Amino acid sequence: MKPRISVVTLGVADLERALNFYRDGLGLATEGIVGREFAHGAVAFFDLSAGLKLAIWAQDDIAHDTGLAKQPISPTAFTLGHNVLHREEVDAILAAAQRAGAELVKPAQETFYGGYAGYFRDLDGHLWEIVWNPEMLPQD
Repeated sequence: MKPRISVVTLGVADLERALNFYRDGLGLATEGIVGREFAHGAVAFFDLSAGLKLAIWAQDDIAHDTGLAKQPISPTAFTLGHNVLHREEVDAILAAAQRAGAELVKPAQETFYGGYAGYFRDLDGHLWEIVWNPEMLPQD
């Protein structure tokens, strides 16, 4: 398998609410919800860097599509990391997420590796790390 992950999909309880959080609260670009004409097909995509897309799809629809029983979200099962170019962006993004309704899990602070980072949980409990790492700055 080639390391070619192109979409990361988050299961959400309320698609419209999640769309508002990511589009209006965090400012991620999207065409909005598409696929409403299909049973269990409504989804929204957000463009990230290097061609990667973030998708939000109702947890009920993921359960239907996979045939698996719906499970509670575990915020410690994985995290989404958002690296920034400048240290002060960490605080700005955490504040924007809080204004949009996110829960601040860990305020930004110095890290053991010489960076600066903090965590928030989105409206569905997905854990995001906002991080400035001087050894791993984004290309853009």
